Amino acid sequence: MSKSDDPTPAGETADTSEAEEANPVEWDEAPNNRKAPGERRTVSHREEKDDARKIVTGEAKYTADYAREFPDLAEAVIVRSDIAHGVVEDIDTSRAEAMEGVYAVLTPDSPEVPDKPYTSAGQSYPEPSPWDLRVLRRKARFVGDPIAAIAAEDKDTASKAARQLDVTYEEYDAVFDTTEAMAPDAPQIHDEADVENVQPGADYERNIEAQATGEIGDVDAAFAEAAERADLTVTETEWETPYQSHCVPEPHTTIAHRDEDNRYHLISSTQVPYHTRRQLAHLFEVPIRDVRVSKPRIGAGFGSKQGMIIEPIAVALSEAADRPVMVETTRREQFHAVRNRRPARITLRSVVTDDGDLRALDMEAVTNSGAYGPHGMTVAISIGKKPLPLYTHTPNIRFGMTAVHTNLPIAGAIRGYGAPQGHLAVEGHMDEVARDLGIDPLELRARNVVSEGDFEVASGVLKDGEYGRRIRSCGLDECIAEGRAAIGWDDLEQPDEAHLHRACGVALTVQGSGVPGDELGAAHIKMNEDGSFILQTGAVDIGPGADTVMAQIAAEVLGVPPADVLVQPSDTDISPFDHGAYASSTTYITGQAVKKAAEDARGMLFEFASRLLDEPESAFTIGAESVVSEASGASVSLEEIGYESVYGDEVRAHVMGEASHCTEESPPPFGAQFVDVTVNEETGEFEVNDMVYAVDCGTALNPDLVEGQIEGAMHMSYELATGDGITFDADGRPEVMGFRDYDMPTTADQPPMDSIIVETHEPTGPFGAKSVAEIPVNGVPPALSNAIRRAVDVRIGDMPITPEKVKTALDETR
Repeated sequence: MSKSDDPTPAGETADTSEAEEANPVEWDEAPNNRKAPGERRTVSHREEKDDARKIVTGEAKYTADYAREFPDLAEAVIVRSDIAHGVVEDIDTSRAEAMEGVYAVLTPDSPEVPDKPYTSAGQSYPEPSPWDLRVLRRKARFVGDPIAAIAAEDKDTASKAARQLDVTYEEYDAVFDTTEAMAPDAPQIHDEADVENVQPGADYERNIEAQATGEIGDVDAAFAEAAERADLTVTETEWETPYQSHCVPEPHTTIAHRDEDNRYHLISSTQVPYHTRRQLAHLFEVPIRDVRVSKPRIGAGFGSKQGMIIEPIAVALSEAADRPVMVETTRREQFHAVRNRRPARITLRSVVTDDGDLRALDMEAVTNSGAYGPHGMTVAISIGKKPLPLYTHTPNIRFGMTAVHTNLPIAGAIRGYGAPQGHLAVEGHMDEVARDLGIDPLELRARNVVSEGDFEVASGVLKDGEYGRRIRSCGLDECIAEGRAAIGWDDLEQPDEAHLHRACGVALTVQGSGVPGDELGAAHIKMNEDGSFILQTGAVDIGPGADTVMAQIAAEVLGVPPADVLVQPSDTDISPFDHGAYASSTTYITGQAVKKAAEDARGMLFEFASRLLDEPESAFTIGAESVVSEASGASVSLEEIGYESVYGDEVRAHVMGEASHCTEESPPPFGAQFVDVTVNEETGEFEVNDMVYAVDCGTALNPDLVEGQIEGAMHMSYELATGDGITFDADGRPEVMGFRDYDMPTTADQPPMDSIIVETHEPTGPFGAKSVAEIPVNGVPPALSNAIRRAVDVRIGDMPITPEKVKTALDETR
């Protein structure tokens, strides 16, 4: 897409486009959506997370806890490839099948196992991921590929049976590096003829899953101009990130069985019940009505459960064993056989004036999808489209991405969804530009950063035609100011020891609120006789407290305490439709559906109040657990309405409300990450003294939960910055088998953290809210890298940042 034939330098105004005119700053906002803090009954209050006490007392029920409800339950073990690349020529199952207590042994040739391609990515239909997976695989493409599965009376028996399988392979050469994978003579991992729903730019002969480039303005012309002018500076940087595990406390778990109506019923720790239902129906060729997916409490997801990973194996085993089957992954499987954050290599070039105005940004990302393609294209796209909106005023922007297959584990969705990799590059690069110009890094950002009222186009760099979104809320200036003061940016005290150096680093962050135009949330609420309510949504609370916030939103509309709104867990037979928990969409999308449904129910309350008080409906407002006439002051309690509505003599009708919500809007939250570090120039060791994150998430509907999201995400971000990630030996075998091997910071290792909430008002969100779940995971790697650069003048661009890398870089400068 081209913004104009003659790119407009930063600081000047271009002609208004049709897209910009179609997205005015003003938004037709419901009058009750904008409430002053003192007028809010339940939202913005620090309500206790509704399941907190159940979790800490052990009363909460997770998927595995439902096993006791199935006396004839079988437990499963998945047999996985121990080679990185090759064909399974034969699996001798005879000894395993002869064992007592073994109910079923499945191979790719078993009749219960579908032999058709699908994607595990839990995304909307049609999925923007290739259909390149099989339930059990004849061709192994990484160490950990599922090639067989066993159901037995218990897991110990299933594990013993698994060791009795005799597997014969024809082994192929493997490739583990993305550059080598794209070479003409590299082993070919997929045959395009075996893949359906092939993605744009795919070239399977070069192991490329997807590829795309987009441009705003004329980037080459900007660099050509810079080569001729002394007042334009070109800066080039390179960045790299490793595999990262989600480290969810609860492993992937699914129980599959046939219910009394002979339908498939799955109890599963999934973030996407409705997507899983659809995909299972497609895979097993049954009507959607014959599949039910129930989601109990989930022990965290972080994107790892945004996919149909073990559910098909559970169904196939249940069919073969003719009984309920539970598949529960081991911690070892969680690290190498489920999903992880994909590694990325990113290069970034820029052109900037002597005054610090950005004239061009040229970004290229190559990602490692691993052996298969779920989320491969969309995450790679997000590496650019997520952080580049910070500098949308840059008149010339180009972004290219290439998603590459290797014989390493499958990458997938994980908190941030490409944004952490992209922010490392963009925000690290900005500090290098500031150094080249000799100006303060905050000053450089202030000259170029997006602000409220702007029409942001950079997130559409890969789209055809004109695209843009209006920024109707942006608290970046306040985030920077508050974070700067909290970290002590302007008054750091240097250590007395000459070999110790202290400095602060900063990184700005941005995310989104759902996938614009590609989300749907629905809600249904009904009133009990006593004036309490039952709320049903398809939204999936994966731990952060979404159910609590939904109750607060409904309670705000209906005038009751949040405790009087019981939120039911997601179940595809009972709950309204929802795309699931991903893309920071739950509060923004489903929250708006809940607000609308509660308003629908409120309309019925007013109808009954009108009959009971003999006043027009227009006279009423909601009071504390009552409906109040603004004209006369008369009131009627919700309990009175509840009994009248279902037992009254004149009109009987159940007070209910329902609504759906989808939108083309995706208002970005904004944040500023600050890190204070002391570096030992003699050893390369560094100590993080403090981490401060200030976030604009619109209205904080529950400040306790917002702060919990910030601190949890900062911990995850700090791990990406300093942990070793998941490593492999020369044959592609994982070297991380459990938490003992994984370099995740413990509570003793975690530096101090401070969270700051900067409230703005987003008119398109429920009571002014935007998202907050993912954005804080983006900032620590670039902020820490920038802090070390300012402290001792060395740049670490490949994560993790380690004392050894700092020491090596220091030695090279001497």
